[in-house]
Amino acid sequence: MFKNLAAGFFVWVGSLMAASAGVLIVADEFPAMQSLAAKLDHEEHVKSSVVAQTNLPASLATFDAVMVYIHQGLSEKAEDALIDYAKNGGKLIVLHHSISSGKRKNAHWFPFLGVALPEGDVTNGGYKWIEGVSWRLVNLNPNHFIMTNKVKYPERFACGTNASPELPGFTLENSEVYLNHVHTEPRTLLMGLCYTDSKSGATYSQERAGWIKPAGKGWVIYLMPGHRWSDFENVAYGRIVLNAVIFKP
Repeated sequence: MFKNLAAGFFVWVGSLMAASAGVLIVADEFPAMQSLAAKLDHEEHVKSSVVAQTNLPASLATFDAVMVYIHQGLSEKAEDALIDYAKNGGKLIVLHHSISSGKRKNAHWFPFLGVALPEGDVTNGGYKWIEGVSWRLVNLNPNHFIMTNKVKYPERFACGTNASPELPGFTLENSEVYLNHVHTEPRTLLMGLCYTDSKSGATYSQERAGWIKPAGKGWVIYLMPGHRWSDFENVAYGRIVLNAVIFKP
């Protein structure tokens, strides 16, 4: 009898361990993500693993969240696995260049995310990335956990016209901004961006730097910053990323 109870106990413990495998970070640039994994462990006691898209587990279903930080091409196999994970109830966190021009060739990625990156000149609404610049981000959703839990915003500023209200935010230096993301379906906005081009003097104020949307039975969260590790070291943004991981929709 005691043997049966003991065996049952270990099966139960094993099933609990299998039920949650922490966080999986899928990347092709590793130092920043390895530091982020350490930060998750230290500040939130969340265990995570950093893997290349070529080394994905056979199933992603056991992970509480899957984070994507892919700069170069996204393989069709990884694309399908990540989409299936979210649609089947997972929380997919998409960072920075995981939405970028290199993913245009993927058949399902942008339709799944509900985004488009138009061709053409930036002044006419075309998508453009600009590297090595300073840009500002503002909190568009002061009632959302991701944007508020333990987040301390060092600044307040109006982003756009003189009539724009001042919003809490932060500035990233020597970073990279993406302009003219187009949303092709509804979502909940989290962050806006404000960028002034030093050459043209044009100011871009866009509500597309962070959002969350349902995807089948699961969720997708997008956060635009992340070009350098210094972006994640920003106190406000670093906390926002952690909040995205621990957020329970």
